[in-house]
Amino acid sequence: HRSSARDSGVIAGKLIQDFPDRYPDYAIKEWTYNKIRQDNRNLLLRRDPTVDGMKTGYTEAAGYCLVASAKREFPNGERRLLSVVLGTASREARASESQKLLNWGYQFFDAYKLAEAGKPLATVEVWKGKGRTVNLGVAAKSALMIAVPKGEAQKMQSRIERSDPLVAPLALGQTVGKLVVSTAAGAKVAEVPLVVLEAVPEAGLFGRAWDSIRLWIK
Repeated sequence: HRSSARDSGVIAGKLIQDFPDRYPDYAIKEWTYNKIRQDNRNLLLRRDPTVDGMKTGYTEAAGYCLVASAKREFPNGERRLLSVVLGTASREARASESQKLLNWGYQFFDAYKLAEAGKPLATVEVWKGKGRTVNLGVAAKSALMIAVPKGEAQKMQSRIERSDPLVAPLALGQTVGKLVVSTAAGAKVAEVPLVVLEAVPEAGLFGRAWDSIRLWIK
């Protein structure tokens, strides 16, 4: 059984996103059961008030490991960062290296909002549907954010790549393209699916026939 630092970060992010009712358990500093007290081995819970999780681990092969999560307040809102440290020599080392990573991330990176959940990024034409247009956006439960180097947030460039033409029926949540975000120099930093935000049923026989003629001419 093997996993990478990225694997651990992805799993931690999904736990925070999909199980908000259980995530507070990771911030519990101690637990007593059957008169036996167990301390949380994540030392950062007692050192940094913004840290609220997440998981320690140790094996002889992997060393002392820690997935740490923190949420800090900024003028433009809250920001959560995850750090993953593997292969350190002690509990103290994994805690101190995780703290360094979190502080570095907050100091040298800004949050960039890719899209608001449920809000359209584009309104495009639909063929052979009961509706003539459809709104496209990203499938997210909350605003979709990425971390970019400090000072680069205002320079980000985004473009929409989609299949064309869009022909009904279109289902809610159907992927029809992607949102691509890159730096001013053209380096890609994010790519997320673009989905249909409302279903578009197929038009009647006459409507489909008319649009077939229009598409043929086009």
